[in-house]
Amino acid sequence: MDLTQGTQQEKQARAKKMMLWFGIISLIMSFMGWTSAFIVSSSRPDWLKDFQLPNSFVISTVVIIISSFTYLLAKKAIKSNNRQQTTMMLWVTLFLGVAFIFFQVRGFQEIIDLGYYFTGASSNVTMSYIYLIAMVHILHVAAGIVSLLVVIYNHFKQKYNSDNLLGLELSATFWHFVDILWVYLFLFLYFVK
Repeated sequence: MDLTQGTQQEKQARAKKMMLWFGIISLIMSFMGWTSAFIVSSSRPDWLKDFQLPNSFVISTVVIIISSFTYLLAKKAIKSNNRQQTTMMLWVTLFLGVAFIFFQVRGFQEIIDLGYYFTGASSNVTMSYIYLIAMVHILHVAAGIVSLLVVIYNHFKQKYNSDNLLGLELSATFWHFVDILWVYLFLFLYFVK
């Protein structure tokens, strides 16, 4: 398909999708770098080999996976011009996104309660990596929540319908990426010691 073909609206939509994917690819590269550094650092003598992730991280993983399904249902509903179901699924997704961050913060508190801090005398290189990776991911979930709030606002302004859902699609793509990224990070941090 020739990318110069189509209406101005189609060209803009392709450009926006391409920019989103460039951003996603750069984020993948960043997290791959951090997880690679985690693996390399795991040979250090002061590396914690027996640390278990807090249960709150398990709960947050389940929550974010469910949120991807609710966002899919919102997208499916708007394609059917079912505004009421779209509204409900967008609000549920927002609630689950906030719940994800809540359980992540609770997980950090569980780590602190064990005596591990990000920096300082009672910090440890293993925990510093876990803090860094999870905190940067939380920032991206927060960005996803902001984009979701924009989608909800535009939905109430009746901007989206079965023929025009670009903003919702872009936000949903980013949300699903952040979801898949966390599942990868959780499994990585759970199994790579």
